[in-house]
This record gives sequence, C-alpha cells and structure tokens, in this order.
Amino acid sequence: QVQLVESGGGLVQAGGSLRLSCAVSGRTISLDTMGWFRQAPGKEREFVAAIGWWSGDNVYNVDSVKGRFTISRDNAKNTVYLQMNSLKPEDTAVYYCAADRDLITRLSPAIGVYDYWGQGTQVTVSS
Repeated sequence: QVQLVESGGGLVQAGGSLRLSCAVSGRTISLDTMGWFRQAPGKEREFVAAIGWWSGDNVYNVDSVKGRFTISRDNAKNTVYLQMNSLKPEDTAVYYCAADRDLITRLSPAIGVYDYWGQGTQVTVSS
C-alpha cells in the first residue's frame, strides 16, 4: 500500500509561483510513475505532468502547462514536486498527486491507470 499527501497549495496572484509537494509513504519500491492532475470547478480532472519514479523521465500536458510547470522527484525524501511558475487564473484547481505501479503504463496521462491518489491541495490564482 502507498499513501500520498499533497501540500503547498494556496492563494497567489497571476504571474506568481507555487511549489507543490507530494509526500510518498508505504511500499515505494513498487512504484513506477508519479503524476500530477488537477480539477477545476465544474470540469473533469485533467493530466498535468508525470515523472518516472526511478527513471526520472517526464512528460507534460503541453497545451496547458509546458514551459511553466516543472515536475521533479527526490527519492531520498520520497517526495514529488510540481514547481508552478507564471501562474494564470485558469490554473485554479484542486491539484492531486497520483501513483502508478505498472511499468507498462509508464508516464501515462490516463487517470484510470493510477493506483493511488492523494487528497488534493487547492491552488487559487487571482487576476
């Protein structure tokens, strides 16, 4: 079993930055991919970025966040980060951390392949 706890959300003005953290505990050796997703009010949950837990390879939702967000991980601290720069009001959402155990679906943007989810952290960007 794996537990995920997000932190770092808050209220920020447009153009500002935030760094989200996802603390990972439990059977981390079983993990393959860590992902960040977000869900705005009235919208479906969408993929933001993913990183290989062991490989460090990464992928982004190009249309939404490429060039502004950076995903990284620190295996020694069992933590995944999402650095968010140049934030826009449309980035306002609850941000979720997720974990996938299956190497076959490595770096997948599909919500359904992720086995574990955190409780989410609210990010609000004011204009």
